[in-house]
Amino acid sequence: MDRPSAFDDNEELRELYVNLQEIYKRLSNKFITELDRLPPLPDLFVDRWQRAALLGFGKGTNIYDSSLVLGQVKIGSECWIGPNTILDGSGHLVIGDCCTISAGVHIYTHDNVKQTLSGKAMPIEREPVTIGSNVYVGPQAIITKGTTIGNNVVIGAFSLINKDVPDNSIVMGQPGKVTGSVLIDDEGKINFKYSAK
Repeated sequence: MDRPSAFDDNEELRELYVNLQEIYKRLSNKFITELDRLPPLPDLFVDRWQRAALLGFGKGTNIYDSSLVLGQVKIGSECWIGPNTILDGSGHLVIGDCCTISAGVHIYTHDNVKQTLSGKAMPIEREPVTIGSNVYVGPQAIITKGTTIGNNVVIGAFSLINKDVPDNSIVMGQPGKVTGSVLIDDEGKINFKYSAK
């Protein structure tokens, strides 16, 4: 059964469906021709910068509609929060300025491992997470409760960050280990120096 025929017995729903389809086609064409992309349906309708402003995030920050935001989350200016991210602020989450939180990143300020293993005799554990400024978090990385990440840091894709990360570090792996340094000279030129194996 095609979708329009599902509304044969309800003209009002059928008309609404047809109108929504037309809006979807127009928005899709506009995104494809002007921005060379086609985001998921909700992101066609939700402005990422307006959503960030609604959440109280800093100027110029944007966040996809598919991002889940829980609890107390504070984000600075000029950050990009990618699609399908989880920002758990139930234990308080702070992210500085000019950060990239790539697609699929999960940042947790709680876990219920001990609660589960104890048959709920123990409480959920919560600890804050703080991420400095100028931090790039690669796709699908996971940051666990109680973690502090410094400034000018690169976190590799799929990394598990379960301990503090110092300024100017490159961290990769599961669990994450410092594998190099971010070098910024007086003129602002950026280089990466990787540790010997």
